Amino acid sequence: MKVTVKFFTTLREITGKREEEIKSAKNLTVKGLLEELSKRYGGRFINYVYDETGNTRSYLQFLVNGKSVTTMQGFKTRLKEGDRVAIIPPVGGG
Repeated sequence: MKVTVKFFTTLREITGKREEEIKSAKNLTVKGLLEELSKRYGGRFINYVYDETGNTRSYLQFLVNGKSVTTMQGFKTRLKEGDRVAIIPPVGGG
């Protein structure tokens, strides 16, 4: 299966990419995808995405094909071939 991950701001700096195609021999959930990205990008990625207790940071949004995972099955949401996952940082305004 192949899914595309879009990176913004700090994650773009950490990964050095705007987006990346992830190929997996197994079916992935959003949680599994984040674990794969953590292995690939290491400490800086992990510290940006997860808090001290191992939970994803509350200010980040995770979208699958433009829909928030909170409106789906959370991080247990199963990904399908061709899905597009975006990790969205907080947006400042003024």
